Amino acid sequence: MAEVTRVPLQPTDKGSLIKFFLGVIVGAALAGAVAWYIARPASVDVETITAGTGENPKEDSAVFVDYVGKLDDGTVFDQSPPRGDIPEQIADLIPQGSYMELAGVVPGFREALLQMQKGGRYTVHIPAELAYGANPPAGSPVPPNADLTFEVTLHEIMSPQQVQERLAQINAITSQMAPPEGAEGGAEGAAPAPAPAE
Repeated sequence: MAEVTRVPLQPTDKGSLIKFFLGVIVGAALAGAVAWYIARPASVDVETITAGTGENPKEDSAVFVDYVGKLDDGTVFDQSPPRGDIPEQIADLIPQGSYMELAGVVPGFREALLQMQKGGRYTVHIPAELAYGANPPAGSPVPPNADLTFEVTLHEIMSPQQVQERLAQINAITSQMAPPEGAEGGAEGAAPAPAPAE
């Protein structure tokens, strides 16, 4: 039998071995990044149109905002109502915009509000998982699994204590504004003033 000629292996250059391992590491890192991107948790995108100032709201804050909510096709599904008639005596105590407690809004809207500042205007994109998901409110124009976009202006941020103080001020003023119980037509139903002593 003929012996097969054996070709000796050449020694591997140290630089080639390092390049090989670097290639393996880079390839693994890229594969991990792609896997993370595909499986990453949904997140809210907040674009600043006009920067605000001061602190951000906290989890237990209440805010006053003007907002317009839209579906992907541009359909407006919700918006803050216009400011109604407010008595002059309390107008300065009630900020512009709709009152919202962060604890009472959908997770994506709360996450977006936590990134805002007073006086700022923002465009917010909320993925369906952080909005209403597969179960929008009954009768809502929002279809299941809809991504939402909001244009938001943040007018005021208040702590729970500030809200309570403001409500107490408003109640004190409005109780003085109300006619006494049983009085009809203001001065006409009031008892006559006593005559001055002589």
